[in-house]
Amino acid sequence: MSEVLGDSKKVRFALVGCGRISAVHFDAMKTHRDSCELVDVCDIDSSALAKAVAATGVQGHQSIEDLLQESSADCVVVSTPSGLHAQHVMQIATSGRSVITEKPMATKWNDGLQMLEVCTKARVELFVVKQNRHNPTLALLKRAIDDGRFGKIFAVAVNVFWTRPQSYYDAAPWRGTWALDGGAFMNQASHYVDLLDWLIGPVDSVHAMTATLARKIEAEDTGVINIRWKHGALGSMTVTMLTYPSNYEGSITILGERGTVKVGGIAVNKIEAWEFEDHCDYDDSLQQANYETTSVYGHGHRSYYANVIRKLRGESIQTINGEQGLRSLELLEAIYRSARSAGVVSLPLSRTSQSWSN
Repeated sequence: MSEVLGDSKKVRFALVGCGRISAVHFDAMKTHRDSCELVDVCDIDSSALAKAVAATGVQGHQSIEDLLQESSADCVVVSTPSGLHAQHVMQIATSGRSVITEKPMATKWNDGLQMLEVCTKARVELFVVKQNRHNPTLALLKRAIDDGRFGKIFAVAVNVFWTRPQSYYDAAPWRGTWALDGGAFMNQASHYVDLLDWLIGPVDSVHAMTATLARKIEAEDTGVINIRWKHGALGSMTVTMLTYPSNYEGSITILGERGTVKVGGIAVNKIEAWEFEDHCDYDDSLQQANYETTSVYGHGHRSYYANVIRKLRGESIQTINGEQGLRSLELLEAIYRSARSAGVVSLPLSRTSQSWSN
């Protein structure tokens, strides 16, 4: 894989795509200023680029080609529109640099497979941002699941009741398009789709329905899924971007033979129910895990970057890599195939099959 930098060298990052999410990345890098630094930013939008340069004080580039030719970055962050992730990740990987890509890693199954293949061939790291896994609330829930405290899990409910007004979609022409963005599942609820596999386990099959009920966009603003896991549990996921008047809830509820938990708030930031047959020492730290947030992004990017930096410096092997990102993309692919066909889609998908949109 890519060269291990050693624990005495700061990891140098560049970022491509200076839109809405870039500020969260800049904040995370600043948190780890002793072990990393931002050296370049890039955006084809001159206004967005100027704002990023002013905010960070680093070199700006209006093309990814110029950045790759001139930058000293060890790793490049891709926060461009989702439909461009595959193109940009592969371009960066072939330059010999590791890559962090925002969610989803791609909008098409075949693109995700190709990204992983190119990065493996180039011997560079591919990181996929799944910052919700670093939420302290979900870390406790993951621990309880791994400890077997639920016993057999019977039922799971995931809800994402948020709002995105028409003005949000109108602010950027790529938003809500199939080619560059996808809809509520692919974009806004992508991290919650990830929880279906990461927390609960391998999914056996999904049956999805989607609709565009109120927003003038190509993709869905609302959808539901019925889910069966390979260990037998059943569940549902409901997503809408039409909640009045503002973001209301991002939650997961798990019902098992020896435990019941709901993690809610607007972005899985509050443990609202925590009942188990047994008692463990970490049950006493529930209040410390809860946190207030005005952003659905949460604060997970900071601890996510800590993991990436340790990996690039050869200090850790634990990271959310391309293969794990592909598992989430596989679920998204299955959801859209099901919605298009009005049928049940089983997993795993064939790695030689065509994407739903092809």
